[in-house]
Amino acid sequence: MTPPRPQAAPMARYLLLGATVFLALGGLLMIFSASAVTGIKEHADTMYFVKRQAIFLALGFVTLLAASRLPLPMIKRLGVAVLAAGDIMLGLVLFMGRANMGSVRALNLGVTTIQPAEVARLGCVLVMAALFADRAQRPRPIREDALSIVLIAGIPFTLVMLQPDMGAAMSILIAVFFVSVIGGLPWKWVGATVGGIVAGVAVLLPIAAYRSSRIAAWLDPSKDPLGNAYQVLQARLAFGSGGILGLGLGMSRQKFFYLPAAHTDFIFAIIGEELGLLGTLSIVVAFGLFCYAGVRIALAVKDPYARIVAGGLTITITTQALINMASVTGLIPVAGEPLPMVSYGGSSLLFTMGCIGLILAMTRGSAREPSRPRPHAEEEGSARARSGERRGNGRPRLSGIDGGRAGVSRRS
Repeated sequence: MTPPRPQAAPMARYLLLGATVFLALGGLLMIFSASAVTGIKEHADTMYFVKRQAIFLALGFVTLLAASRLPLPMIKRLGVAVLAAGDIMLGLVLFMGRANMGSVRALNLGVTTIQPAEVARLGCVLVMAALFADRAQRPRPIREDALSIVLIAGIPFTLVMLQPDMGAAMSILIAVFFVSVIGGLPWKWVGATVGGIVAGVAVLLPIAAYRSSRIAAWLDPSKDPLGNAYQVLQARLAFGSGGILGLGLGMSRQKFFYLPAAHTDFIFAIIGEELGLLGTLSIVVAFGLFCYAGVRIALAVKDPYARIVAGGLTITITTQALINMASVTGLIPVAGEPLPMVSYGGSSLLFTMGCIGLILAMTRGSAREPSRPRPHAEEEGSARARSGERRGNGRPRLSGIDGGRAGVSRRS
């Protein structure tokens, strides 16, 4: 018998949307709790940040829906435009950007700010996906595309490093790397790329004094408890106070100006303090389900470009979440990456929701998995025999069982 058509893509879509809704609404709740004190101090409104986030969340779901309806050819054409726009904005931010914690990485649009690194990262994924999809259709040595790959990733990486923002720069390289692996980069080149990234990081870290001091504080926080290690130490206090069940929603002590960026980059620590280990594990599980669903979608589609985009964007979002959680818990140095869909930030939320919409768009039209193959002649004969037996027994004829294509002769 022909096996039933797999339903991985439809189920994965629902799972992806479910994880997205859980993280976005859970993040909105935690932003309300973590930002109330800062809101009343800076804006005389405990709801200031949560109201703004709620507006962007509504716009984010509209963006997700709109992106999910885009046809595949249009997305392919948009890739170069998105990357070019990101590179241009990265150049502009060096001259007219908004400074934040020693780094000039955002453009002020009046209503909100936008980080061009996020636009450039999305553009890199889309353009690299198109390049490797073309390689799948027209196989050729990787050296013929080496210059294109270097330019696609190298220009935004260099511009982001000039801000300076090594965390965002590394996120671009990580996105390009995973897209290349999904796209079929030969393993010897995978090893060479990993070696090159490690060597580059080893060279870049000592160049800037703030990077060296941040690494030193990460290795031994006690040496600089009021400086570079301050955030990590306060985050540890938050996790330790929360225990397994937490202090209760709204009961955080660290949000009273002890923990900087409590509602943005370090919101994961507030979750640990108020909701405990169970709360943080729920976030980890939600991102795990999100990653699983995105990978299932990538495996279910047949179009090479769609597969690379779905897999690349899924891993990019998941990796960003892992970097944030690892830096907040002290497993890696502080990278300055927000927790996707959970941290406060309008532009980050919009771009993340747009990326999720693009993942869903990969399951539409020609990007879907191949249709169920027609049965062989022997199976057709058996189906006709069974159909005849049912009609001979006087049972009602059922569409799809007795009268489907299986009972139609192929003779010309």
